[in-house]
Amino acid sequence: MNDNNEALKGYRGRARQCLSEWKVTVWSDVRIVNTAGSVFEGVILPRSENFDDLHLVLKQKTGYNVGIHVDRVSSIEELGYKKAVYKIPEKEFPSDPALPNVTLLGTGGTIASRLDYRTGAVIPAFTPGELYGAVPELADIANLTTKKIFGVFSENMGWPQYAALAQAIGDEIEAGADGIVIGHGTDTMGHTAAVLSFMVQQSPVPIVLVGSQRSSDRPSSDAALNLIHAVKAAGYGSIAEVQICMFGPTSDQYGLLHRGTRCRKMHSSYRSTFRTIGAIPLCRVSRDEFQPLTDDYLRRDPARQIQIDPVYDDNVTIVYYYPGMKPNLIEALVDKGYRGIVIAGTGLGHVNKPLYPALKKAVEKGVHVVMTVQTLWGYAQMYVYDTGRDLLDAGVVPLDNMIPETALMKLGWVLGHTDDHGEVLRMMRQPINCEITEREPHNGYLVLQGGLPETEDFVKGHWK
Repeated sequence: MNDNNEALKGYRGRARQCLSEWKVTVWSDVRIVNTAGSVFEGVILPRSENFDDLHLVLKQKTGYNVGIHVDRVSSIEELGYKKAVYKIPEKEFPSDPALPNVTLLGTGGTIASRLDYRTGAVIPAFTPGELYGAVPELADIANLTTKKIFGVFSENMGWPQYAALAQAIGDEIEAGADGIVIGHGTDTMGHTAAVLSFMVQQSPVPIVLVGSQRSSDRPSSDAALNLIHAVKAAGYGSIAEVQICMFGPTSDQYGLLHRGTRCRKMHSSYRSTFRTIGAIPLCRVSRDEFQPLTDDYLRRDPARQIQIDPVYDDNVTIVYYYPGMKPNLIEALVDKGYRGIVIAGTGLGHVNKPLYPALKKAVEKGVHVVMTVQTLWGYAQMYVYDTGRDLLDAGVVPLDNMIPETALMKLGWVLGHTDDHGEVLRMMRQPINCEITEREPHNGYLVLQGGLPETEDFVKGHWK
């Protein structure tokens, strides 16, 4: 058995005993037969010490990992030894004066990465040389400069990070960047895109957030293609807004550019997880072309002067209404000093009657309470039923079809400007970048994403 005590640290208890019994170790290339007679071939990977002691982890020849319970191991045969190399090859990123200059700002997302099998973490490729080694096609698209702004998981992004990122975007555009790409974790990418749509206005060039659902060591990774599409959109695209670039369909046919205020992650693991809500995507992008789906967007104009407005008040929150919610929850938020509350209400914007007095008192104490709908699609229309009209009388203000997360981001930004109740509500209801739309498209609802060929074919065959 090869001596690899450091890599074995993640294996303990029964898993380590199993490895010892069959005289194999981490990085052994093995054939494992389980008690059901199934055969698995691959390399035994290290494990984090945080995981259980009941599984061996195998990197199969397909590129996918599999965990095998030690109680189901019938036999293990060592075929060889293949220690992994973590380092992504690094090559000098070439420069071509004929290509646009694109800046990639890193926040900690792993748009191009390898898995660190010792810890279970991912090792990002971030320098131009690393990115060129991982995705050499980038050199044919743009001259790429990279700057690491943060190194955090997306769930750890917050208001100070949003403000710093907005300022960094402004600095890069003032320095002459032809486009900005922001590498970002997908979990809260929609929040960041929304708030940047308010903090960064009148951009002369595209600002494109991009991430990956699956790490680069997986055969089904979307990382490289998402990055290619994003850099192309930043360098050559005509849409000078904050936008999200991710897979369109589940296949690798094309990517979609979604407006920052109307985009939401809709699936935990699909590569095509991002959807435009209440509208249709802005554009299809592929390696070869752009296909705009609407002409309603701010166009690239190098002469336009960008406006950076990174103010905020983080004493804001979302309350997702559920049946039986008690008024003391609202009261506690007021007592804790929250200045703004976004309610994701049922139906057209409803909550139960026991909450009415608490919400009215909150408004009387100067708390700004606004209503969105948890259906995501559709409008808060609180005048239809008496329950909604009672809430209007209590001072709760509907935000039409603004997405709850976008409403939260906008409310925090608005409160950074003013705490005057009338002005706050005026600013919240005045659209800045299509966070409220007059109507929703018949061909855009939910997964259909109107304007796409497959959607149009479907609608033509079924629309009456």
